[in-house]
Amino acid sequence: MAGLDLLSVGALVNRLDPGQIPFGEADACQIHVSGGEFNCAANLARCFGMTTGIAAAMVDYPIGHLISQRVLAMGVRPFYKTYEHDGVRGPNMATVYSDRGYGVRAPEVFYNRANEAAALLRPGDFDWGAIMGDGLRWLHSGGIFAALSPHTPDLIIEAMNAAHDAGAVVSFDLNYRAKLWQSSGGVEEAQRTMRRIVEHVDVLVGNEEDLQLGLGLQGPDAQATSKLDPSAFLGMIEQVVEAFPRISTVATTLREVHSTQRHTWSAVAWIDGKSYTAPTCELDVLDRVGGGDGFASGLFYGIMSGESPEEAVKLGWAHGALIASFPGDTTMATLYQVRALAAGGSARIRR
Repeated sequence: MAGLDLLSVGALVNRLDPGQIPFGEADACQIHVSGGEFNCAANLARCFGMTTGIAAAMVDYPIGHLISQRVLAMGVRPFYKTYEHDGVRGPNMATVYSDRGYGVRAPEVFYNRANEAAALLRPGDFDWGAIMGDGLRWLHSGGIFAALSPHTPDLIIEAMNAAHDAGAVVSFDLNYRAKLWQSSGGVEEAQRTMRRIVEHVDVLVGNEEDLQLGLGLQGPDAQATSKLDPSAFLGMIEQVVEAFPRISTVATTLREVHSTQRHTWSAVAWIDGKSYTAPTCELDVLDRVGGGDGFASGLFYGIMSGESPEEAVKLGWAHGALIASFPGDTTMATLYQVRALAAGGSARIRR
């Protein structure tokens, strides 16, 4: 079997999406299969034609069956530890509830991660030698999975060590979520945990708020600066590299929200000592969920494909922008569309 370009380690979830109707008033919803770590693997397979996999928990019941079918449909190779569902206590595949908001009404996100199967995962549950034995170029995980239990950070580190032994690049998306960490020790535990993980990371994704809240680094008041100004983010890079000398790349999206459906969008990255800023564009947003993962996967593709750092950032920026035009958390874009937008394309009809 061919080796993997990228392996993600994380949790699979189903996201219930009632569109613009608040959940308290909804009578129908779409089901999107998601997960911060999975989204990158799905995007790289579907849009960028890469060979990707996901190491995750799976539950043998209808919701798990739905999720596993969607994983295969996105072209992602599954590596599961499978659990039986007892009909009362689970374990369960987690559910994320997220409406899309409208105008001045922001989207609202809440979770049901009670008795989640992914939280049961621990070191030793996967045979990394077998999974990576045919080759691995890149391993990716994130802060959402790290927040699920005391054991998931150890599993992430185990996978990162195996990936380094296999010669792979290791990336991590800080994805600090206060709602997830508040039941796991709060911001202090988040910082202690994330710092332990980031010691093993080559490519870090996260904005200045993630760097401050997730890693405990000092920075400016994020509310006092423009969301499109990269200086606050770049001003923290010296601290990042001093604290975590293994890191060669730090990247994030830049987003100014004018209304729920109208955003100004850009991105910035620090790569091997130099900074690169993407263009700025105005987005008409159908569904904002997944844009950050879209940026990360486009950036990873650019790096793995040997593009210049500037072009890799543009590819990530363009792919993240396009994801905002689709429902759900993962891509429906083509590589042609991504490259066209990165090259300065527009929304004029293509005949």
